[in-house]
Amino acid sequence: MIKTVFLLVCLIILYGCKTAPAPPEVRETELQEHDLWRAGAEIYAPEEYKNYRTALRNGKDHLIEINKKFVWFRNYEPAQKEFRDILTNGSELLKKIEEQKQIKSAAIISQIAFFQSRIETLKKLTSFINEGRLSRRQLTTAELLLSEVQRLNERGQYIDAEKKLKLIPVYTASATEAMAPVLNRYADRSQIAKWRTWVNETIEASRGKGIYSIFVSKIDRKLILYKNGSPYKTYSIGLGKNGFHDKLHAGDLATPEGKYQIIKKQPRSRYYKALLINYPNEDDRRQFARAKKSGLIPASIGIGGLIEIHGGGKEGMTYGCIAMENDQVNELYNLVDVGTPVTIVGAIAYENIISSAIKDL
Repeated sequence: MIKTVFLLVCLIILYGCKTAPAPPEVRETELQEHDLWRAGAEIYAPEEYKNYRTALRNGKDHLIEINKKFVWFRNYEPAQKEFRDILTNGSELLKKIEEQKQIKSAAIISQIAFFQSRIETLKKLTSFINEGRLSRRQLTTAELLLSEVQRLNERGQYIDAEKKLKLIPVYTASATEAMAPVLNRYADRSQIAKWRTWVNETIEASRGKGIYSIFVSKIDRKLILYKNGSPYKTYSIGLGKNGFHDKLHAGDLATPEGKYQIIKKQPRSRYYKALLINYPNEDDRRQFARAKKSGLIPASIGIGGLIEIHGGGKEGMTYGCIAMENDQVNELYNLVDVGTPVTIVGAIAYENIISSAIKDL
């Protein structure tokens, strides 16, 4: 009898101390926590995720306290309610994370469009002014980065996409900086005002003296022949590699800007026919002397010369001169004489293709 009672007491003790299986909500929260981690909760909702994990940890601590009690005194209903609340909060948190991702993706897409437009503008400017390999190399790198950003965004790797996006302005800024010495001149109103004055003086001389005069606009790639102060003929022209720069010294491949005149007509030339102008004039010599004194030009470099309006085709090779189609230079050659004024400027319109493009950068 005593033995039977003893066994019964032992069974009751063992059963009473046995750990009951955890409510199913506990396992669901563990799976949910993993889903939140995979969704990037630490990144997209760090504070809410921290609160979620604290609540989960507290819930598990409460469950441990319940399991310490004798089996007949355990009540799992409060724990189940606590874990259901955690699951509800977790579901809302997952929705919020997805919303945050959608916001980030939309922002990245907007930035992609912005940089695509900027890069395209810079490429057009680079091509238009024929500005060197450095700008093109920087823009190529920016385009490659932009493609990578697009791929990362499509894969949902928004944080990595944002990191790559931050690199793109470095390269677009570098490309812009390389072009700035040229671009800024065509947006400088005081420089354009100076060019306009030269052109007006040339036109007035044509009107006052009843002669031909030539006006060249680099930005328009046009040569306009004036007769008695009015436009008479307009020709398309080509410029050299650095034609949008103002010529400073020999070998810079730039086209000079200033007021000149034809000093020689060459019926036979390497480029069909040519009209030689009096570069360098006195203004050019003063500019050259200042640049040399300031160290911008090495001592061994000269000022250069032999600047012509010549044939060979507007798309042909030229090294700082003004190139025209053969039939057009032939027509011009027959109309003008030695002494004809020639004024070369960058632009005369304050709002031009370059100044307008700069505003968009």
